[in-house]
Amino acid sequence: MSAVYKRELFSYFRSPVGYIALALFSFLSGFLFINQFSNGAVNISTEIMSLTSFFVVIIPVITMGLFSEDKKRGTEVLFYTNPVSMFDVVIGKFLAAITLIAILFLNVIFHMIVTAFSGGVVNIGSWGSVIVFFCLAVLFTSIGILASAITDTQIISAIISFVAILVIQLLQTISTLVSSAISSLLSSSILALDPEKVNTISNNVASAINWLSPFSKTQDFRYGVFSIAPLVFCLSMALVFLFLTYRILEKKRWSQN
Repeated sequence: MSAVYKRELFSYFRSPVGYIALALFSFLSGFLFINQFSNGAVNISTEIMSLTSFFVVIIPVITMGLFSEDKKRGTEVLFYTNPVSMFDVVIGKFLAAITLIAILFLNVIFHMIVTAFSGGVVNIGSWGSVIVFFCLAVLFTSIGILASAITDTQIISAIISFVAILVIQLLQTISTLVSSAISSLLSSSILALDPEKVNTISNNVASAINWLSPFSKTQDFRYGVFSIAPLVFCLSMALVFLFLTYRILEKKRWSQN
């Protein structure tokens, strides 16, 4: 695992990927910070939670080549023929991506220091936002790794992870739209259901969709309200995606033999 981890981490900085991710994250975090600073009211939680919205761009850039690049070069055969656990390979690549995200996050740590010395808001909610940031990073990185494992092309991998992360980010909006559509349908003259039943059904559907949203589960962290359930949800879902990646690669490994 350590060999795969070191290889992937160093490969980020032997190619443009690491520098592109660093430049993109630095620009976004710097823009958000300077924008707050110029307005005279700096709240680091706002910057951190705003940065989670850009995972839809940052994560695909980081993960798109983790497996698809090996397929393109033909080096994936080395994983299949060597006596190494495919799960170790998956975890090694996953940890390398998370380490890169942690390196990117040093920008925010610097902003937190500046904010603290400038009299801005750095409180328990700020650290809660940090926890949310990394939990979402773990979840979305696992999705990006799965996308990279199922395709041979980096661009397609990036598109798949982009769409998947975008859908997850929009789940709260989707739940509202679906709830309204169901309410309109059930209230139509054709079905003409009781308004109370319509309201109950539409609310239940919205709640079911919202239950899948990690953003709705973790939004209280930025206010200093901590709960273990959202963390377990994010980490459990990440393990599911990593396990699916492992099973896909293990199936390919057996087909090679």
